[in-house]
Amino acid sequence: MARVLADIKKSLSHNKRLLAVLIDPDKTDLHELPRLMAQLNSSIVTHVFVGGSEVEAMVTEELVSVVKKFTELPVVLFPGDVTQITDRADALLFLSLISGRNADYLIGKHVQAASVLSDSDLEVIPTGYLLIENGKETSVQKVTQTTPMRRNDIKKVVDTAKAGELLGHRLMYLEAGSGATDPVDSKMISQVKEALSIPLLVGGGIRSKEQLNIAYEAGADMVVVGTALEEDESFFNELK
Repeated sequence: MARVLADIKKSLSHNKRLLAVLIDPDKTDLHELPRLMAQLNSSIVTHVFVGGSEVEAMVTEELVSVVKKFTELPVVLFPGDVTQITDRADALLFLSLISGRNADYLIGKHVQAASVLSDSDLEVIPTGYLLIENGKETSVQKVTQTTPMRRNDIKKVVDTAKAGELLGHRLMYLEAGSGATDPVDSKMISQVKEALSIPLLVGGGIRSKEQLNIAYEAGADMVVVGTALEEDESFFNELK
């Protein structure tokens, strides 16, 4: 039953700030998951995202199965490839990299996934995905062979996000990339949010509660963090 998107919209209607933690199966020790999930369960985290740019087949399914044993939080796939799709999760962000012009990540991968998803109970959420320049080359940029949108070309980012909404995407995601030097600029977040009537997700380069609050104040409905927790688990203490 489709619930994740409906719950996101309901939470936002009550002005609740949402926070997702992205777990990369390639960088996560399964034996450490019980402790990690206990930390997440005691924090302000509202969603668990699972995915990575390059993950071997079946690794994601195994990780999601373990995660589901230790949390009641919604587990949402954030896949870098078709091989990361598993019915064990609650939902799938069906990402279309609308900031780039690589046909594989605009529609090609989706065609490959169509037959798998037609027989699946996963809630599929069409999501526009915009990679934003951040000061360094990211794994997403390398894998997709696409150029991030420039930080100073806010109008083009806004127009691209709006085009994604008009095409039917249900969520919009501004992504600075894993390990980003700089998070998405607050002015860009504000202007994109103003142009949209769908929920806005923002991720990449957020390493402190201050940066988290800047993103929220600018208009992010959900913030996604990942590398910050990999590099500094004390960040959890700021999220109690």
